[in-house]
Amino acid sequence: MPNDLRIGLVTEALIKWPLPDVMDWLEHDVPEITDLEIGTGAYAPTQHCDMPQLLADKSVRAAWQREIVARGFRIAALNAWGNPLHPDVAIAQAHDKALRDTITLAAALGVDRIVAMAGCPAGAPGDVTPVFAAGGWLPYLENAHLKQWQDVTMGYWRNLSEFAQRTHPGLLICLELHPGTVAYNVESFEQLAGLSPMIAANIDPSHLFWMGMDTGAVVDRLAGRVGHAHAKDVVFNTKQLALNGLLDRRWPMPPEEMPWTFATVGSGHDAHWWHGFKAQLSTFGRARTIAIEHEDPFVAPELGIKAAAKLLAVKPAAGTASASPHRAME
Repeated sequence: MPNDLRIGLVTEALIKWPLPDVMDWLEHDVPEITDLEIGTGAYAPTQHCDMPQLLADKSVRAAWQREIVARGFRIAALNAWGNPLHPDVAIAQAHDKALRDTITLAAALGVDRIVAMAGCPAGAPGDVTPVFAAGGWLPYLENAHLKQWQDVTMGYWRNLSEFAQRTHPGLLICLELHPGTVAYNVESFEQLAGLSPMIAANIDPSHLFWMGMDTGAVVDRLAGRVGHAHAKDVVFNTKQLALNGLLDRRWPMPPEEMPWTFATVGSGHDAHWWHGFKAQLSTFGRARTIAIEHEDPFVAPELGIKAAAKLLAVKPAAGTASASPHRAME
């Protein structure tokens, strides 16, 4: 039976507010949102989650979770997006620790979803920065992905999955399909997911839009491997797209020259598209929450989050267009 998705918020968009203030605002201004996705480390900011205290003190952890639940919210996922495969050992170790601590905290809280990224290693021994090995037709990238897979990726994710299995057997590690990581499309994700049933996908349509992928086809193919979802849109500037394509390096500025930009939900794809996406996730995936991730550089978070929540919550009448505070790019 289809499962009606709950609407959540990636709280990073309001990271300057204390978490109680975020919940106060949601209660009064955005009641459609019932779930929270909270950052726990690596690149994700931790102002809404004091990891050392929550891990060390059961009473502090219980009080923190109790306040969230008492207000009618649920922790849908913890988010530790980062790069545990980084060639800088200090960064890799810090992000690996954040990911393992997040798994441990999720087990203690009874949260069965974490959001992460697959990471990106060096391209060759001696590299000090990650190398994204897409575009393998160039001589210096040829077979780079295979080398990364054999030398770093496979061993790390197999080991991490074994740790997760011992620590929190019911967990799904939901990886964002994101360019710049070793799992960014269906082929690369399926290769990684083959290592463990605990590895799932977090579907953020915005990443698929700007890679030219079909979100519906991706969800249909991955089906039960989809464990979580984000809601974020993309707007395309057709004139600049014709000149500079989807791989333009200048996001998010200057706006008049950007071929594409992340945008408020409803700006690039109307309410009918988003409700179709929700219905497909409910029918075929294992996601329980679609979490609004506000990254529109031209709309204040308060406005964008409100607009996204209302669009996702209210099924539009046939033939009506969605409203949004974002001005479409021409």
